Amino acid sequence: MATIVRFSCGHNISSAGWAERLAGLSCTVRDVDLYALDAALLGSADALLIGMHMDQRFLQAHTALLDDYVAGGGRIAISGHIAHPFLTGLSPVRPLDGGGIADLTISRVKPHPIWEGVELDDLIFRRGVAGFYGHVWHVPPEDANVIHTLGPSRLPLDFIYRHGRGEVLMHGGNDMWSFGGDDSTRRLLPQLVSWLVEARA
Repeated sequence: MATIVRFSCGHNISSAGWAERLAGLSCTVRDVDLYALDAALLGSADALLIGMHMDQRFLQAHTALLDDYVAGGGRIAISGHIAHPFLTGLSPVRPLDGGGIADLTISRVKPHPIWEGVELDDLIFRRGVAGFYGHVWHVPPEDANVIHTLGPSRLPLDFIYRHGRGEVLMHGGNDMWSFGGDDSTRRLLPQLVSWLVEARA
């Protein structure tokens, strides 16, 4: 059974509530304090969830450890705004030039199993307000697979890139695993986890 580590930072979290949504997937989710990060922990994890409220300075101090983890075949899903790049291929956050509906409109560049069946309007709007899923962007590595962009300038919001034998998913917004009410975004968590626990390359 695969193990996914979900990091917390200075506050208690519990992924117990995910059990019903992850039923049928052969994995366990461990909630771990970020400051327990070390080689032994990474050696026991098939995938990592790094959310937007993490200590990026601490992560940046462990870039070599994280790089080795991905290069060895691990997968990492990152959400948030990168102020201190902590992994090869990450770049600092960039703001949008505007904040109108057109700038916050999400376009799907290509399909991907994580977002299969997830409607763009459900990503763009939450209770009629736009921008919760993403309102900034990051420059992806040259060989990245860009999934979603923002606005008429097609600024990268979601992308996946390889590093060694592993892969990194970068989502420039609120934690992807926090979405999922009564709309199609409910598919995000199980489909993200399914992708994360695929056999390592």
